[in-house]
Order: sequence, then structure tokens, then C-alpha cells
Amino acid sequence: MGEEQARGASPPAPKRARLEPGERADAGGADVVAQQQAENKASGRTGGIYVPPFKIAALRKQTAGLDASSREFQKLSWESLRKGINGHVNKVNVSNIRSIVPELLELNLVRGRGLLCRALMKAQLASPGFTHIYAALAAVLNTKLPENGELLLKRVVVGFRRAYKRRDKVVATAFAKFLGHLVNHQIAHELVALQLLTVLLDEPTDDSVEIAVNFTKEVGQLLDQVSPAGLLAVFERFRGILHEGAIDKRVQYTIEGLFALRKTGFLEYPAVPEELDLVEREDQITFELSLDDKIDKEDLLDVFRVDDDFEAHEAAWADIKREILGDDESGSDDDDEEDDDDGAEPTAATPAVGGPIQDLTETDLVNLRRTIYLTIMSSVGFEECAHKLMKLDIRPGLEMELCNMLIECCSQERTYLRYYGLLGQRFCVTTRVWQDAFDKAFEEQYAMIHRLETNKLRNVAKFFAHLLHTDSLPWTCLEYVRLNEEETTSSSRIFIKILMQDLAENLGLPTLRDRFDDQYMRDVFAGLFPRENPRDTRFSINFFTSIGLGGLTDALRKHLKDAPKLVMQQQMAAAKAAMADDDGSDSDSDSSSSSSSSSGSSSSSSSSSSSGSSSSSSSSSSSSSSSSSSSSSSSDSGKK
Repeated sequence: MGEEQARGASPPAPKRARLEPGERADAGGADVVAQQQAENKASGRTGGIYVPPFKIAALRKQTAGLDASSREFQKLSWESLRKGINGHVNKVNVSNIRSIVPELLELNLVRGRGLLCRALMKAQLASPGFTHIYAALAAVLNTKLPENGELLLKRVVVGFRRAYKRRDKVVATAFAKFLGHLVNHQIAHELVALQLLTVLLDEPTDDSVEIAVNFTKEVGQLLDQVSPAGLLAVFERFRGILHEGAIDKRVQYTIEGLFALRKTGFLEYPAVPEELDLVEREDQITFELSLDDKIDKEDLLDVFRVDDDFEAHEAAWADIKREILGDDESGSDDDDEEDDDDGAEPTAATPAVGGPIQDLTETDLVNLRRTIYLTIMSSVGFEECAHKLMKLDIRPGLEMELCNMLIECCSQERTYLRYYGLLGQRFCVTTRVWQDAFDKAFEEQYAMIHRLETNKLRNVAKFFAHLLHTDSLPWTCLEYVRLNEEETTSSSRIFIKILMQDLAENLGLPTLRDRFDDQYMRDVFAGLFPRENPRDTRFSINFFTSIGLGGLTDALRKHLKDAPKLVMQQQMAAAKAAMADDDGSDSDSDSSSSSSSSSGSSSSSSSSSSSGSSSSSSSSSSSSSSSSSSSSSSSDSGKK
């Protein structure tokens, strides 16, 4: 009998073999995967693969004609709702929270309340420093949609309990901080905070005490106002733990810091910052929830489900949204019509003023400067910064704004950063316009160099030295420098010193000397190496020698040594030229007189000879008379 039963019994089913990572599942698993891929394609989700925006738009256009009650349409709307909530939660901050709330209320937060709570908790875990912002956003939404605030509080409490049981210090600290800010905004009752502190300090450990200290910092100011007796009991427990000495020294120091913070009234940890105090106390809805309560997180709200009454629920949400936000469209239309009616008569009587509107407030210029500054300071490298600044499409004529902002940012650094020099070099090698702009900037900076401090002056000099030794900026900009005692100040001499020393360091002294001795550029460097006045020449020689660059003044020293000879030669040449001019004028006058005398008489040779003899005799007589007069004068002088 037993054998027959054994024969009739079916053999035991073999155990299912474990799949290796590279093996495929059975046909049923493949069908599930294919179905999931088809759903992702229909809903616009890519399953981790990047899809360009135009393809996503094409997919949505294909599903635009679907029925609202169909699964594909509801799935698509669900994904759009999820992305919208995540996007608004991720970009909220202190400055834009007032504008984010109306945009967030445009989405169906009744259907997506699970997605909202999940997005807030996920963002808070990723950025605990923004917990007060997320709590303020939840407080504003809680006044309009209380079920969202209650669900968020439930999930935060459950999340803290789970993390505390698992001894996950990081997650528990983050959820405790979130719960503390929910208490500060009165979404949760203060009894939850006192109960949490009691649980943490009942059996103190290093981690639990540290979490309790951080939590007390967040809620201390509020508890001091609404429950001072409870806060006093908590600090008595802290004092007892400190006296027991069973915890680590580091944690004991945190408790001592908490007592010091209590004396200041928790000023460093305000319950609600002034810029986030967006809800009146009487408008807030507070939930009394205990840590020991049995809480349902309603996890199914995070999962897509087909709604049979989708259209009816969407219409109900439209009514709720209209009640919350108000219907401004009709009112705005009425106001426009009234404005048109009121303004009809004056416009008929008053002619319209034509011409473009000129903005005299320079708002665009201020915005451009701000954008340039933020781009320069936020870029990782000079190539990235140059690419971003090129994309700004700066209007012609505003190139100096970028140059001045770049030089200003460079001067503000504690030490010179090569980043600014490379950035300026990149612009100079792009077009000639930027070279002219930096040339003009050099002239302006040198003219106002006496206004800069020593550190700023050094950074500016090194910046322009980089542009010069890389040949990004033409060396003709040095023509603005006049090195003499009258036209320089102490600041300008320091600027020239740092500029020249940096050039010599990067180019080498021989190369730099060859640059300055170039005959074609001699007029450009005439201000640095003056030759007209010996006093200015000596000043330039002494200056370059004092800064360790005396080798640059070899030609100048030779010129100063040969200057007296050159001056004498020039004087002699001038005297000779003057004498030559006098001789030329005398010869011209003699030739003119001789030609006039010879034109009237053409006598014979005898008369000319007789006249010549007579003239010679007269000359001899005159000479003899002169000699006799001289002798007589000498004899008279002897007698006297």
C-alpha cells in the first residue's frame, strides 16, 4: 500500500536555480521588461537613458490625442506632475519662496501629495542646511492643504523612528532637524519635541546625546517661549548626564556649548527667520502626533494608479485651485477694459510721443557688470570663464566694462592669480578690439595708479606684465610711461618697478634689453629711457640700477657719456653753418656790385692801367701816411 502510494505520488518539484548576473530570466520576465519599456516610452520616461528634448516632445505629441481616462494619458500626467513637483522643490530658496508657492499650487497637490512629501524629505536629506526653507514651504502649503502637512509629519516621525532603531546617526539627525523645524512652524505640537528629547536622553549614548543637543539647538528658542518648564527639565537632564561623565569628552563639550547658547537666548538659532515668517500664527494648523502612535505613511500615494474618475478629480482640483489662488483673469480683463474706456478720450486729444525709450538709470550696465563679476568668480578655469563671457554678446562700445571688471577682480585678490592674466590673454588674442580696450585700460590705470593700495598695485602690475611678456598686448602701451622726477609719483615708480622686474623674470634680461634697444620702437620707449635732458637720463639710469635692472641702461649710459662731445660737435657744426651762410651772403653782394659798375664803362686798357696805377699810388700813399701817423703816435706816447 505504501509502495503504491509512493508510486502514485508526484515527484517533488526541483528547486529553481539561481540566475547569474549575465543570464536572462524566463519568458515571463522578458514580457514584464518589455511591458515596462513600453510604458516608459509612452509616458516619456527613458529608464536612465538620455533622450533629447525634441524626442520627448514628439512622444508627448503622439499621446496628446489619447483619451483622458486611458492609462497612457494618466501615466503621462503623473510623470509630468512628479517632474514639476521635484523641479520646484529643488530650486526653492529664501529669495524665491514667495514665487515658488503659487507655481507649486498650480500643480495637483491633492493627487501628488505623496510625491510632494517624498520630494521634500529627499531634498532635506540631501541638503540639511536648507531644512528651514523646506519647513517654511510646508508651513505655507499646510495652511491651504492640511492633509499635505499631516502626511509630511507622519513620514518624518516614521523615518526618525526607523533610523533611530537602526542606529543610523546621519539619517536620524537629519529627520530630527526636520521635525524640529516643523515644530518651530507649529505644524507639529511642541509636545512631540519634548517627547523626542525624553526618548533620546532616557538611555544616553554618545550618538543619542549628540542628536539631542542638535535638536535642542533647533527648538530651544520656541520651547523657551511656549514651554519653559519642559525646557528646564531637559537642561536638568543634560546637567545630570554631564555630571555622570559616562559619555565621551567631545559630547560633553557639545553639552557645555549648549548651555552657553542657552544664556544668549538661542540667538544663533532663531525658531523662524524673519524672511521665512510667511504664515500668521492663527492661520497655522497644528497636528498633535505622538511618537508612540500607530502611523500609516500611505506609501501607495507615491505609486501610480489608474483613476477611474480622473476627469472628475481634475475638475475638483481646478475648483480648489481657483479658491486658493483666486480667479484673476476676469478681474484683469475688466480692469483692462476700464483702463481702455478711461483712456480713450485723453489719447484722442493728446498725440502719442514717438521715438525709442532711453534708459537713463543704466540698469542694463549694472546687470552686465554683475553678470561679468559672477561669471569670473564662479568659473573653475580661465577657458570656461572666457567661453561664458564670449557668450554674453557684449555690445560694441562696452568692452571696457569687461576689462575694468577683470582688472578690479584681479586687484581684489590677496595675491596675484595667473588665472586673470590667462583670461586677459585669451581675450587679447581673439580680436584687435580687445587689444585696443586693454591698451586704453593700461593708460587709465597708470593715470590713476596713485589711488591704489600697494597690494592692488602689485596685482595690476603683474597682470599687465603677463599680457606684455606673452605679446598679447602691444608694447606701444609703454609710451604712456614718462620716467622722470617731475612726472612720476611713489606709486607710479612702484608700478614701473614691479612691471619691469616681472618682465625681466619671464623674458630674461638680455631679451628684454634687445626689446628696448630696438630702433623701430625707440620713440615708443623714449619716456622710459629719456635722452633729451641729461637730468632725466640720470634719473632713469639710477632708477633701473636701484631695482636691479641696470643692464637695461647700457645704451643710456653710453649716450650720457658721449653727450658733451655730441653737444660740442653740434655747436661746431652750427657755427660752421652760420659762417657758411655769412660768406655766401657777402659773395652775393660783391658780385652784384661788380656787375653794376662794369655795365656802364668799356674803356681802353690804357685808361684802366692808369686808373690802376693811380689807385695803387693812392693806396701806397695811404699806407705811408698811416705808417707815419703810427710812428708819430708812438713818439708822442714815449714823450709822455
